[in-house]
Amino acid sequence: MLALVAPLMAQESRGSSQSSSGTLAAARTVRVKVDMGSVVLHGGSRQDISYAVRSQSMDQDSRHRYGSFKINAYMKGDTAWIIGEWEGGRPHHFSGEFDIDIPRDTALVKIETGGGGVEATGVTGNVEIESGGGKIRLDDVGGSANVETGGDSIDVGSVGGDLKLETGGGNITIKSVKGKIHAETGGGNVLVMSGEQGAFVEAGGGNVEIRHCSGKVKASTGGGSINLGDIGGTAEIETGGGSIHLSSAKGRVGANAGAGSIELYGVPSAKVETGAGGITVKFINAGGEKVDSMLETSAGDIVVYIAAGVAMSVRASVDLGNGHHITSDFPDIRVQSEGGDYGPKTLTAEGKLNGGGPVLKVRTTTGDICFRKAK
Repeated sequence: MLALVAPLMAQESRGSSQSSSGTLAAARTVRVKVDMGSVVLHGGSRQDISYAVRSQSMDQDSRHRYGSFKINAYMKGDTAWIIGEWEGGRPHHFSGEFDIDIPRDTALVKIETGGGGVEATGVTGNVEIESGGGKIRLDDVGGSANVETGGDSIDVGSVGGDLKLETGGGNITIKSVKGKIHAETGGGNVLVMSGEQGAFVEAGGGNVEIRHCSGKVKASTGGGSINLGDIGGTAEIETGGGSIHLSSAKGRVGANAGAGSIELYGVPSAKVETGAGGITVKFINAGGEKVDSMLETSAGDIVVYIAAGVAMSVRASVDLGNGHHITSDFPDIRVQSEGGDYGPKTLTAEGKLNGGGPVLKVRTTTGDICFRKAK
């Protein structure tokens, strides 16, 4: 094992700042482990590893009172290690800044910090980042990436493999991922611009937006709205309190809202429930398996658009029909009412479109139901 211990340079005139720098040979794996501090790592055309470290003490006397910040940089097998250790015990009365440049074709980069922001860009291999708490920025990664921070935002540019993100509380932004996406935040919004192989997104209490995803999507939030664009597979959508909007999906859609409106456009089949809010669904022929659908709300109107050529058997009902209506653009859907003008009235409708097919059940406790021809 070749070891290099980089001593800290003399303190500046105030005695509060220390710096260190050095180089290591290129390695298949680069590992950075820091007790406390931020890390900025860039991959580029250089053939070796360069690092520069700057540490800032809490006050002029803190180094003598609490200890020093020691940098160890060494090679062990095919791994290059850069370690920053605080030797003064706890609490950590300092902050460190690590600036590291590595060859772009490094196979694996792993960065760990007890607390601080991390930026990693320009790596063709895999990247793993773990921070006790700090902002994370990731971009231009050729392989897979795994990121975890105790609490702050995560910003991701392009990733060539799978992506897994977790933050205790902060916004997540993802631009382009060729693999599968798994993103969780304890409290913040999530935005996914493009995913190629499916996405699992969970927000403790924020909005979720996925503009494009070629595979299966599962999105949930404890209290916020969910907005999905074009989905290439099935979709499972759930919010504790907020609205749901989906532009299109090629597979079956399940949507559940504790209280909020739900709008699904361009779906082959759907199971939709909301505690209180309107429902709008457009059914189209998208191929695949033909299965039953259900739309249900306790309080709200339901509007169903049906494209030409869609075969289904319709069953609809309004439990408290007084003052409400079921209307239809399709002569094959027959509307009936039970009950008098001065008592409870129930509205029902049944019919087979294009010879019948999978059953579509539509139910609202109080509200109107409309069946419309999709343009």
